[in-house]
Amino acid sequence: MVFAHIALHSSLFLMAAFHYYYAVLSYQDAAGKRHQKWVSTGLSQKGNKRRAEQELIRIRSEFEVPRVAGELSSNMLFADYLDQWLEVVRARIKPATFGSYQGMVKSTIGPYFRKKELTLKELEARHIQQFYTEKLKTVTPNSVIHYHAVIYQALKYAMKTDMVPQNVAMKVDRPRKNSFQPTFLDAEQMQKLFEIVKGTRLELPVLVAAFYGLRRGEVLGLKWDAIDFNRGTLTIKRTVTEATIDGTMKIIEQDSAKTKSSLRTLPLVGSFRDYFQKVKEAQELNKKVCGNCYNYEYDGYVFVNELGERMRPNYLTEYFPKYIAKHGMPKMRFHDLRHS
Repeated sequence: MVFAHIALHSSLFLMAAFHYYYAVLSYQDAAGKRHQKWVSTGLSQKGNKRRAEQELIRIRSEFEVPRVAGELSSNMLFADYLDQWLEVVRARIKPATFGSYQGMVKSTIGPYFRKKELTLKELEARHIQQFYTEKLKTVTPNSVIHYHAVIYQALKYAMKTDMVPQNVAMKVDRPRKNSFQPTFLDAEQMQKLFEIVKGTRLELPVLVAAFYGLRRGEVLGLKWDAIDFNRGTLTIKRTVTEATIDGTMKIIEQDSAKTKSSLRTLPLVGSFRDYFQKVKEAQELNKKVCGNCYNYEYDGYVFVNELGERMRPNYLTEYFPKYIAKHGMPKMRFHDLRHS
């Protein structure tokens, strides 16, 4: 397990040593012994917090846990190899990606191959193909495609580190991806939707997602520093997502959108300018009224409740379709709003 921190603020896991920022990479080897590696960012404490955080991300992504001889081998069960491989890549991939990989290995891929008692070197393309065929009886082709991505990456690392001569997943035909048709609402239905959510916690997220075509994570990642009331602009530059990691649901904040093309600045039209200003004023009032009861951990985010608690991504995913269905609207996901 690898984690990195610069401990200046406990919630951010930041640390300043000798008035300079250091990245502290901590990990546990196969024998259970803990290790730490300190890396200087070369950045002084004053005015460099954000740059230090970005440097930490870079250092962490490039760090690879030292392998102990015999820790990974082609003679170990493929299921055990997958567990060990997850710890190797944990520090190099995004938390949400790791959570997805870990979930698939623990719940589906690992248990299947553990029953087969196949070692890494015994694994053949036919075994993987049989796994896909079996799983297609109960899950969608898209799910199997995700399984394939995990197995492929795991075997790619095994080949790269000379544990196996080839990546047998390359010989396997993955299923074709299902074509998904999102639910589209016409103008009349959209107007009805806006009336249904008016005055609820769903109102502003729905309006923003529908009008600007934003993803769920982009909507909830909005902070007041992304809204320029003077210039009349709205900048999409961070996301908030949820992932299960080590059995615990965690909210993940990222200061970058899904792709470079997702980093964009949009016009803040008049009605939204007024709406956002009212929300901001209401937040300031809530801070005064609630006093010490207000949660300042998420201060700066647009989508918080009266006590400062941040809106969870899964709240939109789970509650939105239930709420609109109860009011006679067609079945649709929150994500479909960006296509309407």
